[in-house]
Amino acid sequence: MSPAHISLFTLKSRGKRIGTDQLGNKYYEAAPIKGYKRNRRWVIYKAAPEASNVPPEWHGWLHHQSDVVPSEDGLSYRKAWQKPHKPNMTGTNQAYRPSGHILAGGKREKATGDYEPWVPPK
Repeated sequence: MSPAHISLFTLKSRGKRIGTDQLGNKYYEAAPIKGYKRNRRWVIYKAAPEASNVPPEWHGWLHHQSDVVPSEDGLSYRKAWQKPHKPNMTGTNQAYRPSGHILAGGKREKATGDYEPWVPPK
């Protein structure tokens, strides 16, 4: 969907803006559709629509795992030992490539000889 369609949907459904995350994504909620019990929740991305750009605390709210709205001040559910959000880099030049990966220019180490294949009983 284009941003214009998303904004039109937000206006038509009378979505109430709930909050904004540290990446600038805006989160909305509206009354449930007839026949459903839960409120509808959605996000309007600041940049390209990429699901990995939703921080974990907002992901939980979007999927009704929590009704507590994350704080706009910071990382309300994060612990000191947790790393900050990193986008999904699959398919880019920054994607993880372990040693031996063909695109990393490496070669896989030879087997050590400790592998014994399973042979079915006769």
